[in-house]
Amino acid sequence: MTIQKILIVDDSPTERYFLTDVLVKNGFSVSTAENGEEALTKIKADKPQLILMDVVMPGQNGFQITRAIAKDPDTQDVPVIICTSKNQETDRIWGLRQGARDYLVKPIDPAELLAKISALG
Repeated sequence: MTIQKILIVDDSPTERYFLTDVLVKNGFSVSTAENGEEALTKIKADKPQLILMDVVMPGQNGFQITRAIAKDPDTQDVPVIICTSKNQETDRIWGLRQGARDYLVKPIDPAELLAKISALG
């Protein structure tokens, strides 16, 4: 399955803009959410093929939302790549334990992001 529809979940407008710009220029269809609750609503309404998830957000954090996505039979097949400034190895391991397929540390390298998306597809 080739990935086309990507949901970006990040409370930073700058980060959402940067990631959207990189992805749209590479032919992806992108939607965004500012927090976890909005993300869950958008996932149910218009199921993306990949989710890029920030960790530090108001309300539920990215680890909690990733866990909710991984446990829900309707969404558990949607891969999540965590994109966060949390750069500790324990954070990476925890993120993967919550159900994320991969883990990238900000600032995100566009080439690395595209390679990870390509590997999933």
